[in-house]
Amino acid sequence: MAKYFDVHPENPQRRTISNVADSIRSGALVAYPTDSCYALGCQLGSRDGIGRIRSIRNLDDRHHFTLVCQNFAQLGQFVHIDNDVFRAIKAATPGSYTFILPATKEVPRQLLHPKKKTVGVRIPDHAVAQALLAELGEPLLSSTLLMPGEDEPMTQGWEIKERLDHVVDAVVDSGDCGTEPTTVIDFSGGEAEIVRRGAGDIARFE
Repeated sequence: MAKYFDVHPENPQRRTISNVADSIRSGALVAYPTDSCYALGCQLGSRDGIGRIRSIRNLDDRHHFTLVCQNFAQLGQFVHIDNDVFRAIKAATPGSYTFILPATKEVPRQLLHPKKKTVGVRIPDHAVAQALLAELGEPLLSSTLLMPGEDEPMTQGWEIKERLDHVVDAVVDSGDCGTEPTTVIDFSGGEAEIVRRGAGDIARFE
């Protein structure tokens, strides 16, 4: 049965966030809010967490997992970015974007796209996600909480708890955070390629 954490959306309770972070460090798979719908998250090197996310979402090995980072300095440890791409991404973060970029050696191999050796990265503009990332001190390995065969993610923490009670370890509920996933921009070829239109404004990348 999943633990349920009720967190204030703008002023997250420090003790609660600390408890969630401790759970993640202990191997927990959590459902947590972001600025573009709920996500599934686990510790960066958790093979069990990766397998469970793949199972819940029915994902194949071509799926780009996302490293959700606290800030740009952290993001830069995990992907290679040239100057032009650096400026474009810096101007759009934090925000509802996922960027696909060539991964550094810091990224566990099982997270990489098998052919491209790329990974998704993002910096959320959400108080709860940011508080959790600050407490963890490292990125969260994440994937949008979108169930197989469904067009929209779940938006309510209680609904997630009800449906995923036996497949996740914790649910962090800070209220509705929308149904639109991130806009995904692939910079792995040097130019911006829009892979998915979502919550982030694409005008700056067209």
